[in-house]
Amino acid sequence: MSQSAHNATLQTAPFRRPASEVMHLDRIGCSHPTRLSFLRSMLRRLHQENWKVDRPVWDVDATGSGHAVYRTRCGDRTYSLVAFAHDLPEDMRSDRVIATAWDATFTLFDGEPTQADIVRLRDNVPLQEAGRITTRELTLARANRSVRLFHHVVDALSQGRQPDPAEIADIGYLMRTTAVYGSGKFGAADRSDIADRPELAAPFQVEMLTVWLIRAFTVDIVEHMAMVKGGDRAVRLDRELRRTLGVGNSTGLGMAPFIVRHPVLLNNWMIAREEALARVRAQSGATQPAIAGLRLALNAAIENARVWTSQHPLQVPKLAALRDDLRMLSETVDTWDFGQPLPWDALWSWSVDALSLEGQEALLSIMLEPHGDLVDDLADCMAADEAPSFRINGAMCVRDLRTILKQHYSWALSIDFTTPENIARFWYVSEEKLEPRLGERATEEGATLEQPLCIARLVAELDETLQERDEDEPVAAVLLAHPEHRYVMRRVQIAQNHPFAEVQDNLISADMLPIDLLRCKLSFFGATRFDPRSDRWVRINLFQGAPFPDEIEQGDLP
Repeated sequence: MSQSAHNATLQTAPFRRPASEVMHLDRIGCSHPTRLSFLRSMLRRLHQENWKVDRPVWDVDATGSGHAVYRTRCGDRTYSLVAFAHDLPEDMRSDRVIATAWDATFTLFDGEPTQADIVRLRDNVPLQEAGRITTRELTLARANRSVRLFHHVVDALSQGRQPDPAEIADIGYLMRTTAVYGSGKFGAADRSDIADRPELAAPFQVEMLTVWLIRAFTVDIVEHMAMVKGGDRAVRLDRELRRTLGVGNSTGLGMAPFIVRHPVLLNNWMIAREEALARVRAQSGATQPAIAGLRLALNAAIENARVWTSQHPLQVPKLAALRDDLRMLSETVDTWDFGQPLPWDALWSWSVDALSLEGQEALLSIMLEPHGDLVDDLADCMAADEAPSFRINGAMCVRDLRTILKQHYSWALSIDFTTPENIARFWYVSEEKLEPRLGERATEEGATLEQPLCIARLVAELDETLQERDEDEPVAAVLLAHPEHRYVMRRVQIAQNHPFAEVQDNLISADMLPIDLLRCKLSFFGATRFDPRSDRWVRINLFQGAPFPDEIEQGDLP
């Protein structure tokens, strides 16, 4: 962090929201992407460091089957997306995790693949979980076509005309990924293998790079199919229209436990975002460029909310509230006195009283947008070395541990876990796909295999045990007698110095909505247009409006 940024941090304490206000499901479930989101910070890095991207291999036949290689070079390193296109029968296309075939499969290769590598990958990548990859591969991914839009774009381009912008706006992507695996899954490189590379140090950079290159592939394959169908009549997709396409994603419960299992990482994500908001609120005045930037960001948010559609009963009222809030915010900004002391703080304080949680979190994103010089350095603070947090301080006395519980876990200690509604669910890992699942305790088997994601209940059980121990006793002695508390005791000690480490709600209650966990994490990725298909899985869009590889040097970043 620069000295100026450090000084800014010292001045922001009065403007920071406490974890007790921020870390609840109903609020984090209204999170919006910001300029600190991982895909945004990656694109800035690509532009600033002058990464070079090309496509040295395109070997796809008239049926749409074959492979391509997208090569990215940064300094002395090269990363290559190896894409496999498949002529998939309609009856085999499925977004479900149990699917065994997809329209396209991918891996991000560490370096530039040889022909022998391509042959090896061709034998394994299309099989996904059933195949085997090596530590030369950084990710494993698959995608399916958005069939209606894919065919519409192919038909239009093959006839020498551009597709209907309204059709593109309605869906927003040509393909949607159903999984992007990294961090050691199925033999891929572990996070520790690449974490010391500066270009990959920030969270989820290999996953974001994979999806960005997949986006280029989706346009290339649709143009290829249009040329096959239309020959000399076919045209390429208009560059401005192309920019409105992202990559869809179908994400389910498998992603939800991540932010619970990585408390230090979650803390760092939230701290960075909250510090960014506090820095903006702490500004004593507002420059004309910042005010103009606020209006541009607000207009973009209004347009996004206008085209964002959902039929799901969870999202419909939230989307309506967002549109109402943005309309009210626009009217307020038109007459806002930016000459008053602390104008940004005053605007934020107004929103707390006037807007829904959806609108407040949207305003957070909008307020950060024109303040890149003030907040962008915080993107470098969002990674975490989690290894030190695994060491438990056994010398800590029971009194001090109980003090941490009272300070950081009063929300958990207030829950009555003797009532059925507060222990209604349990998290487990499915044997078939090794994916997290959520069971109903009263009606489903498997509670004996429950995963330790019920943090509030574990904290309550620890507190009950501590009440029977001498306050001067070291916690090491407690663990000798009660080793079952080791996991939660570690979390409690982590929370002492990481106030945003916990989602402060009961994650096994009957009314808990997993979709809130998903949206929180996906907003940090940079996802837009959250469209729940149930309370347990969601479709989103990534990189919509972002530059393509042939545009990254121009720096026209979202």
